[in-house]
Amino acid sequence: MTTTSISGGVLRLADGLTITRMGYGAMQLAGPQAFGPPRDHDEALAVLREAVDRGVTHIDTSDYYGPVVVNRLIREALHPYPDNLVIATKVGSRRLPNGAWMQSLHPEDLKAQVYDNLRNLGVDALDLVNLRVGGVEETRDDPLAAPFGALAELRAQGLIRHLGLSGVTIGQLREAQSIAPVVAVQNLYNLAKRSDDALVDTVAAENIAFLGYFPLGGFSPLQSTTLHYVAGRLGATSQQVALAWLLQRSPTMALIPGTSSVAHLRDNLAAADLVLPADAVAELDGFAAEG
Repeated sequence: MTTTSISGGVLRLADGLTITRMGYGAMQLAGPQAFGPPRDHDEALAVLREAVDRGVTHIDTSDYYGPVVVNRLIREALHPYPDNLVIATKVGSRRLPNGAWMQSLHPEDLKAQVYDNLRNLGVDALDLVNLRVGGVEETRDDPLAAPFGALAELRAQGLIRHLGLSGVTIGQLREAQSIAPVVAVQNLYNLAKRSDDALVDTVAAENIAFLGYFPLGGFSPLQSTTLHYVAGRLGATSQQVALAWLLQRSPTMALIPGTSSVAHLRDNLAAADLVLPADAVAELDGFAAEG
């Protein structure tokens, strides 16, 4: 299922998709709260180029980051895109003029969102489109037949190569799979937030990628202290240890940590080469009891 590479391994997934396990999440390239222009335009371009130069073949984005700001930065930095680069985007939300997020799952608007992504990324087909259903820290029981069916239609037309889901339950995954292949699930999951443990194991058994967003968030003071001491023993940063734990948690776990700094990007990517010893894993696994 995985092979060794400079970026922590490669996942060869269902429906023929191949990505590096260590990816890059581009949300932070926009302004605060993923709204407005970047703090430093040139640094944003440098981060994207550095990620690709260091072997990352999976970039996560959305046209509602900015909105449109991040996709246009990706196009400016990387177009024409390397043949092995997978750009994953999300649909299912819109941004209001004040920056607020608004769910938008109507089939016709989802199709319009796909066309927006195609145009702003400058591509004829999107590599991977994730349908965002739930909120940041919640899932919703929305039926998926109509919205996911709309994306499946665009996949059949060749405008989308692969489909994924974001903010969903196991039941919603099953509903979507009855419509079209699902290659990735993107839910909140990290060392401190593990309510989706069952889903992580379910998708691993089916060779589907699990992309935990906010991979470095949600720690209690006690957990942060424990993580700090484990990292100190290993000669690594707390962030690197948290990312390495995720990579060891599941064979189909893929990471998309975000940053707007080249130096921070390099630190994150170094986590792909950090192998945690069994005693450190056991100590970190104990977070479930603490939190």
